[in-house]
Amino acid sequence: MTTTTLYPGKDGVGVIRRTVLPGGLRVVTETIPTVRSVAVGMWVGIGSRDEAPEHMGATHFLEHLLFKGTPTRDAMEISASIEGIGGEINAFTAKEYTCYYARVLDEDLPLAIDVLADVVTSSLITAEDVESERGVILEEIAMHDDDPSDVVHEQFSAELYGDTPIGRPILGNEDSINALTRDRIREYYQRYYLPPRTVVSVAGNMDHERVVELVAAAYERAGALDGGALPSPPRIGGPGVEPRSGIRVIDRPTEQANLVLGTTGLSRTDDRRFALGVLNAALGGGMSSRLFQEIREKRGLAYSAYSFTSQYADTGQFGIYVGCLPSKIEDVLKICRDEVARVVTEGISAEEITRGKGQMRGGLVLGLEDTGSRMSRIGKSELVYEELMSVDEVLARIEAVTAEDIADIARDVLNRPLTLTVIGPYADKDFSFAIA
Repeated sequence: MTTTTLYPGKDGVGVIRRTVLPGGLRVVTETIPTVRSVAVGMWVGIGSRDEAPEHMGATHFLEHLLFKGTPTRDAMEISASIEGIGGEINAFTAKEYTCYYARVLDEDLPLAIDVLADVVTSSLITAEDVESERGVILEEIAMHDDDPSDVVHEQFSAELYGDTPIGRPILGNEDSINALTRDRIREYYQRYYLPPRTVVSVAGNMDHERVVELVAAAYERAGALDGGALPSPPRIGGPGVEPRSGIRVIDRPTEQANLVLGTTGLSRTDDRRFALGVLNAALGGGMSSRLFQEIREKRGLAYSAYSFTSQYADTGQFGIYVGCLPSKIEDVLKICRDEVARVVTEGISAEEITRGKGQMRGGLVLGLEDTGSRMSRIGKSELVYEELMSVDEVLARIEAVTAEDIADIARDVLNRPLTLTVIGPYADKDFSFAIA
């Protein structure tokens, strides 16, 4: 067992420490003695992009099933044990990892760790639970499909990345969920839910050594600390994704058209991501951004208009989303193309750069005002980055972005082939003008 200090903190606050337990299980904590809560996350380095075609939707299916019961707790006991003390427990599945988390009073930390470890290591995954939860997931898919603003982003990924694991929906689809058997799901669980792939992150009013003791005891009870395995390396790099141009139109009789126009972005470890973040904030990151001002404030063409970025191990996305009246879509797309072209040829002003940096700094710091967000930062960093950057280091990297950096990233990313996804009453409409 080895313990290291990743960040010394300031005046005893914000100390971040890391311990590697036998079997490769990692425990990372951030001490915040000024609060009375603690957040615990168990991060497993497996996501929907790791699924073979026969396992499509299995990662998210497992997220549901792990709360259905263990040898020591049934589904009611799992939820009631945390909710009965005023805490919260939940989970989420992403394309490259899955997280099970709880937030409780500091005095209830031992219970939170015990329940989460029990769930992650000892799920029964019975045939009966698989069948009952199959119906729940199909309902979730149907609910998701009823929201065009969700579907248009999902379809954008599908068009941008093609028929690849990263392009497929996290939830799976009706056919794939119906095809998943109990044996196939359990095999997936046993193959991937292992200590070397797992990070336990804790933030709040607690002691690191005590957390390590609690986690080790919980995993030992489950028989999950055997062997001399080392932690799995962070998910960095990979095959990458070549930019591609395409149009996907989903014809629906909606009152509002939803569109995403974009291209591939940067991977999560690309040093240029800070410049792209400032550019994104200036172009479509808030009410003062170019897109919001041009589309909504000046012309009243839409209620919602923004740009976004997302990053993965080997690729990313840069996109623009707008929801508008179907009759306004050509005007909206023209503005989007014009503003993107103007950024490429003219760059952005010093005032926009300052405002963009301010948005990024504020978003980072204000987003870390609770134990849950701090737990997520250190857990995700341990799982998918080679190092944990302090908040001050990140702020310094943002501040160091220059106009030249932004111009360079604009010429690279915004000149890539474009992909457009549209949902609305457009059975016969030709949108090729938007990506030409």
